Amino acid sequence: MDAMEIQQNKDGEKLTVALSGRLDTATAPQLEDSLNQALEGVRELVFDFNGLQYISSAGLRLMLASQKKMSAAGGSMKLVGVNDVVREVFEVTGFTKILSIE
Repeated sequence: MDAMEIQQNKDGEKLTVALSGRLDTATAPQLEDSLNQALEGVRELVFDFNGLQYISSAGLRLMLASQKKMSAAGGSMKLVGVNDVVREVFEVTGFTKILSIE
C-alpha cells in the first residue's frame, strides 16, 4: 500500500503542509480531510514537496481545489521543494501556469 505522511505547521494565518511519499488516489482523500480541518482562517498556504516522490491526477485535482479555495478566501498558495519528477507532471499538465511553484 502506498503511504503518504502529512505534517502541518500553522503559524498565525500561514499553514505549511509538508508531504512525503506519494500523493495519489489512495492518499488524496487523507490530505483533503486534513486540509478541510486546517484551512479555517488561513491566508497563506504553503505545500512543502521536498519529501514528495510522486503526484497523480487525484493529487493535481486537490492542488487545483486548494488553489481555488485560497483564491476565494483572498489568500495565496504556493508549492516549494518540488522535485524534477513532480515538476514534470506539473509542466506536462500545464499546472505550472496555474500554480505558484518555487
